[in-house]
Amino acid sequence: MRVALVQSAYQGSKEMMREHLAQKAKEAKEQGAELICFSELHDSHYFCINESVESFDLAEEFEEDCRYYGELARRLEVVLVASLFEKRTEGLYHNSAVVFETDGSEAGRYRKMHIPDDPGFYEKFYFTPGDIGFEPIETSVGKLGVLICWDQWFPEAARLMALKGAELLIYPTAIGWFPDEVDEEKVRELESWVTIQQSHAVANGIPVVSINRVGFERDASGVLEGIAFWGNSFVADSGGTLIYRANGQESLGIVDIDLGLSRRYRRIWPFLRDRRIDAYDEITKRFID
Repeated sequence: MRVALVQSAYQGSKEMMREHLAQKAKEAKEQGAELICFSELHDSHYFCINESVESFDLAEEFEEDCRYYGELARRLEVVLVASLFEKRTEGLYHNSAVVFETDGSEAGRYRKMHIPDDPGFYEKFYFTPGDIGFEPIETSVGKLGVLICWDQWFPEAARLMALKGAELLIYPTAIGWFPDEVDEEKVRELESWVTIQQSHAVANGIPVVSINRVGFERDASGVLEGIAFWGNSFVADSGGTLIYRANGQESLGIVDIDLGLSRRYRRIWPFLRDRRIDAYDEITKRFID
């Protein structure tokens, strides 16, 4: 499978962002991409940096957004993973990934399950936790286990996708540093982010595709200076080896992923065989005193 990772900065408006992403998708198609992946909430600035009721207006065009990206997928004849702000009704919103088939139809969607609430990442103010569960999406290029950003840190999410037959994991992402963090801490955070996702590839024997945004985005409320999204989008193969890693600049990564390696690694490391499913009942508890 030839996959494109579109690592982009916010271009200043929704219209400019769409034009930018469409151009990158076209370039990816010209280089043979069958699957194109965008970063988290790519159509707008990262509005979760603060709490503002006006930001809910960004979800008003969700249905039109789906039509636009479906048409882009149809025109390029690719499978496309978009990350959109979904409005279901007033007061009920999701951080959703929508997957479009080569004919422009919706193959499926995923609603972010793990919702953070940290300084600069006030997502609980905006998003209801997903109610679809961890369900892989069947497409013409394979069965995709699509998760979103904060989901990256939870091995349970990756495992459930793998147990349900996902052939690769895809994580649209928006993560970065605050300007006042020391360099040593920045390195630690970034490498921890890469390592935890590599471990999902190793533990499940399937590739991982992680697409982050880049660029510095200011906090309009003035509470924080802003967030410098660190980029570093990457692909790990079924054994956890990094076969592609971007830097902190805008980039278009075109990566060939051998899905057949999953068979090889799962035979060498039969983790699924040796799981003690008879002894894991307590995993569903919040904490064991």
